[in-house]
Amino acid sequence: MAAIENAKRIVIKIGSALLVDAQSGRLRLEWLQGLAADITALRDAGGDVVLVSSGSIALGRRVLKLGAGELSLEQSQAAAAVGQIKLAQAYENVLSPDGHTTAQILLTLEDSADRRRYLNSRRTMAALLDLGVVPIVNENDTVATDEIRYGDNDRLAAQVATMIGADLLVLLSDIDGLYTGNPRIDPDARHIPVIDEITPALEAAAGDAGTSASKGGMKTKLMAAKSAMSAGCAMVIIEGDCPRPITALKNGATHSWFTPRSNPRDARKNWISGMKPKGTLVVDAGAISALQSGKSLLPVGVRKITGAFTRGELVSICDSEGRELAKGLSNYKASEAAKIIGRQTGEIKEILGYAGHGAVVHRDDLVL
Repeated sequence: MAAIENAKRIVIKIGSALLVDAQSGRLRLEWLQGLAADITALRDAGGDVVLVSSGSIALGRRVLKLGAGELSLEQSQAAAAVGQIKLAQAYENVLSPDGHTTAQILLTLEDSADRRRYLNSRRTMAALLDLGVVPIVNENDTVATDEIRYGDNDRLAAQVATMIGADLLVLLSDIDGLYTGNPRIDPDARHIPVIDEITPALEAAAGDAGTSASKGGMKTKLMAAKSAMSAGCAMVIIEGDCPRPITALKNGATHSWFTPRSNPRDARKNWISGMKPKGTLVVDAGAISALQSGKSLLPVGVRKITGAFTRGELVSICDSEGRELAKGLSNYKASEAAKIIGRQTGEIKEILGYAGHGAVVHRDDLVL
């Protein structure tokens, strides 16, 4: 429980089956109000909260009077377009009374695969959290095709947790954790309270989606756990169909805890260290001193650039003798960086035509 209490950046995944009544297609308002109270408690304790929420198609199909059964791609996208408005309104209605500002972010798998779009999403999310906003993330079902879909919000939630450096990912499920088999059909299935490693045996025991309203089963949750754990983020699976699911988790409700291999910061540093540099930045003595004191690399401290790299790619940072001092992700492509080296940050807009990011390499994206 101490790890839950100490988490400062939390991603909560909410499935359609929890948010929308399967029979009527109506929003489960009382349940959502309970979750909102939990979010308020987390934020009052100093935590950042990001929600990854399904429900747009389920809400939209009722408005459009689409009957039961499988929808075509076009019908699903139409339902999502209508339902996204309803979903955003629902979260705003339950969170705004406690003073929370909400924002809607719609993502596809392409947004993660494309480096520039990934960085844009990451920085937007960081800016929203810095401003005290509660982002509501969903897959962009109105434009996504099979080729660019996550397909389930378990994996999307893990990607978001990795993107923002979350400490904890909470999957609110229709089951209270991971079992050695499907407990609905296997009376000998045992609950597994702590998982330190995703083994082939665990993957073999994972089943499919448990409810008709849910796309994600235990297989997708284990895939999410792999991503989260490798990024230094703990993950929890807990039954969400109770009045205050996060409070229940804090009070010791049955759940499965997936142990991270490190912390988010170290995991990111290890990931950066393992990449191959696409270029080199030669820096002066002042920049070296700044880097060693934990600061970002500013344009004024860069003396020379070699290599062809784009924004978000790894560069080696060297002294004038060619000794590598650090590695980091560049905020600029090589041609842009070459124009601003040796210049003050305030000159970037005049030179490039846009304000830019200030640092050539931000300290969060740098490894000494």
